[in-house]
Amino acid sequence: MSTRLPLAVAIAGALLVSACASTHGLQPATTPNDPASLPVAHSLAGIPLSDAAFPRQDWWHALGDPQLDGLIDEALRGTPSLAAADARVRKAQAQAGLADAARKPTIGASGQYALAELPEGLAGDEIGGKLLRNAVLMMKFDLPLDVWGGKRAQYEAALDQVHASQIEAQAARLTLAANIARAYVALAQAFDTQQLIQREQARSAQLQRLAQQRVDAGIDNRMTLRNTEAAVASAKAQADAAQQQIDALRTTLAVLLGQGPDRGLAIQRPHLLQAAAPALPSVLPSELLGHRPDVVAARWRVEAAAQGIASAKASFKPSIDLSALVGLASTGFSDLFRSDALLGFGGPAISLPIFDGGRLRNNLSARDADYDLAVADYDATAVQALREVVDALQTIRALDAQRAALEQADSAARAAFDLVNARHQAGMSSTIDVLAAQKPVLQIQQQLATLRAQRYAAGIDLNRALGGGLAVDVPNPTASNDAAKH
Repeated sequence: MSTRLPLAVAIAGALLVSACASTHGLQPATTPNDPASLPVAHSLAGIPLSDAAFPRQDWWHALGDPQLDGLIDEALRGTPSLAAADARVRKAQAQAGLADAARKPTIGASGQYALAELPEGLAGDEIGGKLLRNAVLMMKFDLPLDVWGGKRAQYEAALDQVHASQIEAQAARLTLAANIARAYVALAQAFDTQQLIQREQARSAQLQRLAQQRVDAGIDNRMTLRNTEAAVASAKAQADAAQQQIDALRTTLAVLLGQGPDRGLAIQRPHLLQAAAPALPSVLPSELLGHRPDVVAARWRVEAAAQGIASAKASFKPSIDLSALVGLASTGFSDLFRSDALLGFGGPAISLPIFDGGRLRNNLSARDADYDLAVADYDATAVQALREVVDALQTIRALDAQRAALEQADSAARAAFDLVNARHQAGMSSTIDVLAAQKPVLQIQQQLATLRAQRYAAGIDLNRALGGGLAVDVPNPTASNDAAKH
């Protein structure tokens, strides 16, 4: 009873005095928005909904090109960008380990052997002028008592940062796969363009030969010949540009694979399937929270900031630690292990803030600001995620409408070409008429190739906007809201 009373009085006194440091008037200014409250119904009107329309993790397989599958698989096995993301995960895990270690007891041992000789004028005749020996072996034990949960909050904040970095590593993989798929689609378009330009080169060259024959026969003038020569030169320049684009995109893909430019030389012409019609999950936007890596990571950052507030609030209260020290001390090694050489002490240690010049309040205010920054980043990321979904869908819808119109134009141009060609076979029109009718066909084919590539790219953007197959549990928004309250 006699030992408990002083301890209780000390703790009560500490609590009373610690009231001098107060959190009054300090709190975050914001709370996370609920993505389900963001209106998107009108923007998504007319888009088919599905119960299972979130992408698969291997969403690029839907493009139906084994070469693309192999390129993305190769990249995901390891590139510098992914190595950096994985290193950030390991760093966050190590920091969480440090925060966890701060909550655990520590035990240390030390030993010392010292020699000393004091002058007689200082120590007297009894020990002065004599060689003194001192041997000590000690073991120390410290246990931080996390009474207010501050160290626990620091550990939880570090774990939340680990979760965020792990999700960001998945986001890096999604971004890499999407960038490779987009570059691959651009390569497919470059090959299509090159093929169409080669057909235009053949058409222009034939027109030039016919013009030369007509000039030689005195049927036509040199202006027509010069125009055909200009068309041939222009087609040659376009062919060179198309080849340069192919070479550049192969190099881009090699870099995305984390390889040297020569790796791109082995990439063959792509062969992609027709892009599928888009469909949306019926739970959008509420379920988007658990499928977008950037949104999920931002949500974990909010949780980490909330735990930072809890840790800062705990600093306003007294800290209580238990410590003990036991050991042996003697005037020499020979006496070190005698029973009368044993020493030890221990007990609680209380530290309380009384006046700190505003350090605690400013620290808490900074943690509140960190929380508000994390919330603002989360809200902005969620809004941007919905915008990317809507942008991709609206782009797909517009491109599909343009493609339908161009396909009608293509049918009309082909029909006109067939008529002219039939007349030519019947001797009712010239080869020049046939070549002239071929030009709009090639032009529309080029427009269709461009639209096709844009449609593939928009589909890739939609898969990325919907999370690329990620599906994880995320923190409950009310949890961080409660943790941030003072």
